[in-house]
Amino acid sequence: MKTVLVTGGAGYVGSHCCKAFARAGWSVVTFDNLSRGWREAVKWGPLIEGDITNAEEIEAALDRHRPDVVAHFAAYAYVGESVERPEIYYRNNSFGTLALLDEMRKSGIGRLIFSSTCASYGIPAYTPIDEEHPQAPINPYGWSKFIIERMIEDFSRAHGLSAVLLRYFNAAGCDADGEIGEHHEPETHVIPLAIGAALKQDRTFTVNGSAFDTHDGTAVRDYVHVDDLARAHVLAAERLLGESGVHVYNLGTGTGTTVRELVEAVSRISGSEPRVAYGPPRSGDPPILVAAPGKAERELGWVARQSDIDRIVETALQWCRRQP
Repeated sequence: MKTVLVTGGAGYVGSHCCKAFARAGWSVVTFDNLSRGWREAVKWGPLIEGDITNAEEIEAALDRHRPDVVAHFAAYAYVGESVERPEIYYRNNSFGTLALLDEMRKSGIGRLIFSSTCASYGIPAYTPIDEEHPQAPINPYGWSKFIIERMIEDFSRAHGLSAVLLRYFNAAGCDADGEIGEHHEPETHVIPLAIGAALKQDRTFTVNGSAFDTHDGTAVRDYVHVDDLARAHVLAAERLLGESGVHVYNLGTGTGTTVRELVEAVSRISGSEPRVAYGPPRSGDPPILVAAPGKAERELGWVARQSDIDRIVETALQWCRRQP
C-alpha cells in the first residue's frame, strides 16, 4: 500500500485530503502539532503529534513510516495576522518547510505536494490568472509561501526533489458526508461568516468593500470546493509516482462570484437573510481573483466538479448546523 505523510492533516484542507487519500487506497499518516488543527478531524490513520520546525520529530516520522509522498499543508494562513506578526509566519511556514525539506533529503524521500496559494500572485496584472502570471506577494503570508516555492525549486535542482505545487484560490465548502468541516479560531473565511450571520440573528456579516470595479461593486473570488481540492492532491500524488521534476498548477474553477452573490446564495439556501454591513476594503485587496485552471485539467485530468456556489454553500451550511 502506498503511504502519504500529511503535515497539517488535522486542519481544514489537510483533513479533507486525508479522507480523499484513504478513499483512493493510500495509507495515511497525519503529522500535526494541533495548534490550529483538531484531533477529532484525524479519522483516516494515525496521528503523530509533531512540529515541522522540529527536525528531530520530522526525522522520526519519516524514518518510521517511509512515505512514498509527503503532502505538506502545515502553515499559518491568516493574512491579517501575517501583517501584524510576520515573524511567526516566516518561522513556521518558511523555516518549518526548510526543516521538512532537509529531513526529506537526509531520509531519501523525494516526492512532495505543496499546499501553495494564489496569494503569491499579489495584485493581478490580468485575469483569469494562469501559472505564468508574475508572482509579487503583498503580505507576509503570501511571501512565506513564495519563499517556500523557491526553496522547493532549489532542492529539486540540487537534490533531485520532485514536487507538485498547488496554488489554491478560495477553498470553500465542507465534506459532503458531514464527517469533517471548516473550523477556524478565529474564523476569517467569508462563507462560514456569512452562514453564521444567517443562522444567528445577533451576528452581522461585514462586506469589505462595495465600490470595486466589478459588476456589483463587491470583490470577485474563485471559490473551489475543498473536496475538489482534495481530489487534486490525489491526482498530483499519482503523477509524482511516475514523473520527476517540479510541476505547478492553479486550482480554481475559472468562474468568479461576487460577495453580494455569495450572500444571496446563503440567503436562498438557508432560508434566512444575513444581516449585512458594509465596510472599507482591506488594504491591498484585489477586486478580482479568478484562476485559469486549464493546465490542471490538461496534465492532471482535474476539473472542479462540486464547486458550484450553491453546492459549496449547501455543504458548508449542513456542517455549520451540526455544530454546537
